[in-house]
Amino acid sequence: MIKSYLTLSGVLLASSALIAPATAMAQTQTQPQDAVPAAEAPIDQTSTVDEVVVLGRYIPEPNRESSEVAAFLTNEDLQRTGDSNAAAALTRVTGLSVVEGRFVYVRGLGERYSSALLNGSPLPSPEPLQRVVPLDLFPSSILDGVTVQKTWSANLPGEFGGGVIDLRTVDAPNSPFLNIEASTGGNTETTGKDGLIYFGSRTDFTGFDDGTRDVPDSIAAAFASGQQINGANYTATELQQMGHSLVNAPLRLLQRDTIPADLGFKVSGGNAYETGLGTLGVIGVASYSNSWDTRQATQQEGQFSGAVLVPVSDKVVDSTSNDIQLNFLGGLSISGENNELKWTNFYVRNTTKEARSRAGTDFDAGGAVVRDDHTEWFVRQLFTTQLAGSHTFMMGDLQVDWRASYATTSRDAPYESRFVYGVDAGGNFIHNVQGNLISFSELNDDVLSGGADVSYTLPLSDFREAVFSAGFAILDNTRDAERRDLQFAAVGSLSVDQRESRVDYLFSDFNINPTTLELREVTGGNGASAYDASLKVNALYAMVDAEIVPLVRTTVGLRFEDGEQTVVPRDVFGGSAPYQATRIEEQYYLPSFTATWNFAEDQQARFGISQTIGRPQFRELAPQSYTDPDSDRTFIGNPYLVDTEILNIDARYEWYFARQQYVTAGLFYKDLDKPVESIITDVGNQRQQSFLNAPQATIFGAEVEFKKFFEFIDSPSPFIANKRWLIQANYTWSDSEVRVGVADTVLSLGGAGTPEQASFFIADGSRLQGQSEHVVNAQFGWEDDTARSQATIIVNYVSERITARGAGAAGSREPDYIQDPGVFLDFVYRKDFTAMDRDFGFALELRNLLQTGFDEYQELGNKILINNYDLGSSASVSLTARF
Repeated sequence: MIKSYLTLSGVLLASSALIAPATAMAQTQTQPQDAVPAAEAPIDQTSTVDEVVVLGRYIPEPNRESSEVAAFLTNEDLQRTGDSNAAAALTRVTGLSVVEGRFVYVRGLGERYSSALLNGSPLPSPEPLQRVVPLDLFPSSILDGVTVQKTWSANLPGEFGGGVIDLRTVDAPNSPFLNIEASTGGNTETTGKDGLIYFGSRTDFTGFDDGTRDVPDSIAAAFASGQQINGANYTATELQQMGHSLVNAPLRLLQRDTIPADLGFKVSGGNAYETGLGTLGVIGVASYSNSWDTRQATQQEGQFSGAVLVPVSDKVVDSTSNDIQLNFLGGLSISGENNELKWTNFYVRNTTKEARSRAGTDFDAGGAVVRDDHTEWFVRQLFTTQLAGSHTFMMGDLQVDWRASYATTSRDAPYESRFVYGVDAGGNFIHNVQGNLISFSELNDDVLSGGADVSYTLPLSDFREAVFSAGFAILDNTRDAERRDLQFAAVGSLSVDQRESRVDYLFSDFNINPTTLELREVTGGNGASAYDASLKVNALYAMVDAEIVPLVRTTVGLRFEDGEQTVVPRDVFGGSAPYQATRIEEQYYLPSFTATWNFAEDQQARFGISQTIGRPQFRELAPQSYTDPDSDRTFIGNPYLVDTEILNIDARYEWYFARQQYVTAGLFYKDLDKPVESIITDVGNQRQQSFLNAPQATIFGAEVEFKKFFEFIDSPSPFIANKRWLIQANYTWSDSEVRVGVADTVLSLGGAGTPEQASFFIADGSRLQGQSEHVVNAQFGWEDDTARSQATIIVNYVSERITARGAGAAGSREPDYIQDPGVFLDFVYRKDFTAMDRDFGFALELRNLLQTGFDEYQELGNKILINNYDLGSSASVSLTARF
């Protein structure tokens, strides 16, 4: 007997060809994913093939269609875990971890080595420190699924290190629907407890200011004039008028109040209509959420005392932030037999209102006790619109896909206020006027992108084919950022009563005059006051995806990218910028190769190798000072950074032993030339966090993943017998090494472009920044179709990782900053029910049941708590009405 092993699509083609050869290809393409055809088909007596063995019947459609190593989060996965946004959902994917609840690390590589796409189009970022868009901006309600591609192919952007994350929005429904959801929740550290607040404006709860935080007209005119606000350019009367125009008590006075529960509302609906042009689909999703977060943090700074570290600054931080998010997704699509058009629009506005007070001993103040109070209002907005089309010709052998997208983001931070206090002889806090600051900053980031892909399918035999594809892509990303800093300076000595008075009394109009307090501008005191940045990329690619050898699918591709990145610091007063401009102009030929061998029934092995790049982010290049409100650390960029070149090698085994059940195992290796690392530097008595290119680094590791359903229909317990039980887990082990030779040099901001010995900043053999040795995700749960319920226990563990290189030089360098994310335990329960002839859905979510905290530290003899606080446990309930 001659046995022929074919893929599932090959079997469908063969069986249909025996019945109706003219329709064989069409039937192959429309066969449902989970259909299981007969293992043996009738064979003509003259044929040399006696048996056809099915291969791949349980391999999910996305994994079967993709030749790359990839992970797929489906809409079902998103519903099971109940995660509110894309960032939280991606913590369940093998090898992924999330930093600050926003940025995804893939295989231990920082967010700069990952890229995020929305329906295949790139997105700008509203964050000052990142060019990568924070994924917490994307609520899970707008997502149909998420693809994480871990091996690179030439049809993707060349910026690739850990992976590409493609967020796919919900599409037109098959039938009309309307869902309305309301939710509420709380946190053990926040809800019902006293929190630090400030009034702001009467409309803050909407996420929109009522105009209170607008830049006053007189100050806006001064900013526009290019004249620095000081006594040399303006009269005392003009300065007094500008000082009086600034809002006082509503934006400066800290208060305490009981923090309310979190609230959320969501509406989604859609329909499909048959028209003469095809099926017209309409879908819309809108939501509002209002949540609170109170933190009691410890922040220390350490320095050497002999051979050990001791804390020289020790402060307690009390902060409460109120996050208000509004988002809207609207989509139109029209699809026919050979054509499909989609228009997708997405808008999200995330507003953070924060009050923060930090007090304790400070090294900069000679070890004295100091306090600084902050009021802040950060508005992050993103709007993107995309038009995409897909067209088939020549009986489906020729396909053309195209996309055009415009996306814009902004980050507006008006009236960032800081007021500093010292301590008098009696231990009472008194004003230190020199430390007050009122800042207005704005960042705008726009991306115009487009591309087209043409593919042609050439049959190689009755069961095999080759797909030739080629395409182009363009990207034009521009950013402008500006920060203006104002300060009230004491003209003479302040009285004791004035220094002991409440903040809104001291900075009242009565005290703002030519003899007491006078407004001055201190913009540009630390780095450039503004910068303009751009990234332009033009790309061409060609790729062949073919099963030249039976059961072995290979993909070979080559991408050419012509990229030009610039960051130009500028002086808002018309003078020369304090730092040089950066211009990185490179051309790359980036090859990719993958092979998938379907060697046994429902088993396959993959191998991939590629060459990719990583570009420095705008903020890493811009020498502009920025204080991160989450860590209270000051960041400043380095204009001497260059691109990172990356070699990627992957191998993976996959066994899909049943429907939606599998075991996979893989190995990966990456070699990085000049990776970007974050370092701590001492500037006088102050510490800053900056960036430089390390000479070389490697990362290698292994991944395993398992998913299995169990049914115990013979169990005497109805609770057990009526349910389908789930066990799903994945584990990633990885290790990394930064290589620093004796002759290796780096270019740092402090060195002003002069080569410095690399070992002064980075120790040879140290771990790559951001890389965790262990990442574990596990889910245990059940589904009950009869009771229409589902429950899942979710475990997530990430081991320690380096967040920044310690300050100092070789031989006296402090230990690196380490973050220990720890273990998180969640529980999600969902139940559908019918009441009043209407379908409803109830959900209960319990998060961080182990009350794992945030822990960032240094350790040498003593543990220095860089940033340490409790996160508490959270609970939320929601009710959805379905119409």
